[in-house]
Amino acid sequence: MATARGLDDRMLPVADVAAGTPGGVRDGRTGRGMRGGHAGTGVGIAVGLLSAMCFGTSGTFGSSLIDAGWSPAGAVLARVCVAALALTGPALLALRGRWSLLRTAAWRMTAYGLIGVAACQVCYFNAIAHMDVGISILLEYMGIILVVGWLWLRHGHRPRPLTIIGGLAALGGLALMLDLSGPGSGGVTVIGVAWALGAAVAMAVYFFQSASANSGGSAGVPDDLPPVVLTWGGMVTGALAIALAGAAHLAPLRFSAADVTLQYHRVSWLIPVLGLGVVAAAIAYVTGVAAVRRLGAKLGSFVAMAEVLFAAGFAWVLLHQVPTAMQFSGGALILAGVIAVRLDES
Repeated sequence: MATARGLDDRMLPVADVAAGTPGGVRDGRTGRGMRGGHAGTGVGIAVGLLSAMCFGTSGTFGSSLIDAGWSPAGAVLARVCVAALALTGPALLALRGRWSLLRTAAWRMTAYGLIGVAACQVCYFNAIAHMDVGISILLEYMGIILVVGWLWLRHGHRPRPLTIIGGLAALGGLALMLDLSGPGSGGVTVIGVAWALGAAVAMAVYFFQSASANSGGSAGVPDDLPPVVLTWGGMVTGALAIALAGAAHLAPLRFSAADVTLQYHRVSWLIPVLGLGVVAAAIAYVTGVAAVRRLGAKLGSFVAMAEVLFAAGFAWVLLHQVPTAMQFSGGALILAGVIAVRLDES
């Protein structure tokens, strides 16, 4: 498997990279920060919430394009292409002529693009083609349980009571947020579940890829590959993969130059495309990688669940879709779950 090296014991010592320079290093046994302490973790959570907020805009932007005649794969391809273009300049600046980093980290950027960018989104969009969106999202977020399970089985990091309680509370809150018991919750199909679980696996691998900083150099020596470079390489790889899938008729690619409806106004299709590419992809992925490098795969994956809260908030403010009392309760449970995991990391 292309990501095997990123998931073994060597993935645990990671460098927290900011502006292209190494920051705090994590303990190889616990995955926790060895420098910066609570302050570093607080910054990581703040960056993770920023990432979740940016990811939360994708639903509004993507829906407007699909409603205007774009195919899901077409919207995803536009998203990653714009993100790759937006990140080209910052990535080159962050490299500062250190081209050897691209060579030594090529396998990791390729795996990141194929799994964390392309596979996750392709699996998810295939899932929602067979099942209700809410059920698909809930199954995709089972990837968080896979993160905890892998750390337990592979690295012996047995989850403590607070992590178990936090995980159950967060998943329960997610179910309430999506209000799956309400009308329109949709049915479950075997094919849809298979695709959604595929997205869950890709999501779990994404968190480990984001946390890993060993690019294949000397054993135990973390590299200084900036998050923006990793994200840029992943977007380029993901765009190529989705384009090839479209050319092979595995993923229909449809585009439209018609105006779209956004915030009840007719606007150019460029607005949601730029929103998807710059906000929901470029900024979201870069900050997501930076956050997971500070927090580790487990806590970072729980913080990422705030995407559901932000998505509901944007729908409330911009589309006047007021959350129900059940969804408010779900949000409180998600917050409680993240806090429980945070306490367990202390």
